[in-house]
Amino acid sequence: MTISHWPEQERPRERLAALGPTALADAELLAILLRTGVRGKSAVDLARDILVKLGGIRGLLDAPEHEWRAISGLGVAKRAQVMAGVELARRMLRETLAERNALNRPEQVREFLCLSLAGLAYESFHALWLDNQNRLVASEELARGTLAEAHVYPREVVKRALTHNAAAVIFAHNHPSGHAEPSAADLTLTRRLTEALALIDVRVLDHFVIAGPEAVSLAEAGKL
Repeated sequence: MTISHWPEQERPRERLAALGPTALADAELLAILLRTGVRGKSAVDLARDILVKLGGIRGLLDAPEHEWRAISGLGVAKRAQVMAGVELARRMLRETLAERNALNRPEQVREFLCLSLAGLAYESFHALWLDNQNRLVASEELARGTLAEAHVYPREVVKRALTHNAAAVIFAHNHPSGHAEPSAADLTLTRRLTEALALIDVRVLDHFVIAGPEAVSLAEAGKL
C-alpha cells in the first residue's frame, strides 16, 4: 500500500506538519526526502530498508557509492535527494557558527565537522577560521591525503590565517581507518601549528579527530 492510501494522520508529511520534525522516526524523515517508494514498498518501507542495510543515520552518511548501488530501488536521483538534505544541514550549521560564538556551541561544532569529514575515504585536514569573537569566518580544507595521511605545512597554514584575517582557529581531520584516538603524529603537528600561528597572534582553540560518529577533542583531552 502506498503512503497516499494511509490514514492522513499517519502519513510522514502530515505528521511533520502537525507535530514537528522531532516527532518523526528516522525512517519517516528519510521517507520525506526520498519522496516515493519502489514497486511493492512505500517510501517508509524503503527508508527502513536503507537504514538497516547501511547501519542507521551515521551509516547512511558514511556509505560509499557501491553500498548505495546495492540497495534495490535506490538510484542516483534518490541518493541525490538525501545528500541534498545533508548539505542543507551542513550549511545551516555553518551559518549558525558564523553568527554566534562557536565556543558556546561545542556540540554544533562537532556536528558540523562530522557532517563534513566522517564519510570521506581519504584523510582530510580542515580549519575553521574564527574572528576575535570566535565566529566562523571560513571553513576550508587545508590538505588532502591518502588513507593514511595528509600533508600539512605550517607555512601554508600561516598564509591562510593571514588571508582570512583570523584571530583563532579550530583544526580537524578525519581518520578513515575508523579509530578516533589521536596519534603521536597528530599531537606533533598540532604543536607545530600552534607555535607557528602564535607568531602572528592566532590562537589554536582545538583540534578534533573525526572517525565515524566520534569527534575527539584534543583540548578536552588536555593534549592541546
